[in-house]
Amino acid sequence: MLPSYVLLDLETTGGNPVNDRITEIAAVRVEAGVEVARWSTLVNPGVPVSGFIERLTGISNAMVANAPPFSEVASHLLTLLDGAVLVAHNVRFDHGFLLNELARLDVALRVKTLCTVRLSRLLYPQAKGHGLDAIMLRHGLSSTARHRAMGDVQVMQQWLALVTAELGAECVKRHADSLLKGRA
Repeated sequence: MLPSYVLLDLETTGGNPVNDRITEIAAVRVEAGVEVARWSTLVNPGVPVSGFIERLTGISNAMVANAPPFSEVASHLLTLLDGAVLVAHNVRFDHGFLLNELARLDVALRVKTLCTVRLSRLLYPQAKGHGLDAIMLRHGLSSTARHRAMGDVQVMQQWLALVTAELGAECVKRHADSLLKGRA
């Protein structure tokens, strides 16, 4: 698809990147079509995890109590992202949280982003939904860890492999490039 990219997913305490915090990070780095790194960690958000978020993700206050804060995992994440395109499902969400968490550390994030929701819309314009659940249903994908960071990254990874096999690597690359160049 791209020479170097990182599939990333975050779980958070809520939907507002200014007020809410990251509770889990998962990332898979791919170079020249080959997975070269896989990493995930719980993150102590420093704020309570609500009952709603615990029910959705399964991540409890007890699970993150002894996890490292974002400040302790940021350098590893930045190393994974170095020179790669950040790829996420609804990338604005994940990118927004990373921007805010890194800004709290006085670190600027400079990375190209690619949204797999937008890529799905380009590749399957006739399809009704492009959320992760709709993609899973449409393509027969499954996850035993939906709404957990690595579970969702693995779904994106399965989906990219499937669409590459179905539509061809050149087609997927062409549409990904058009999104990166802002033509789509």
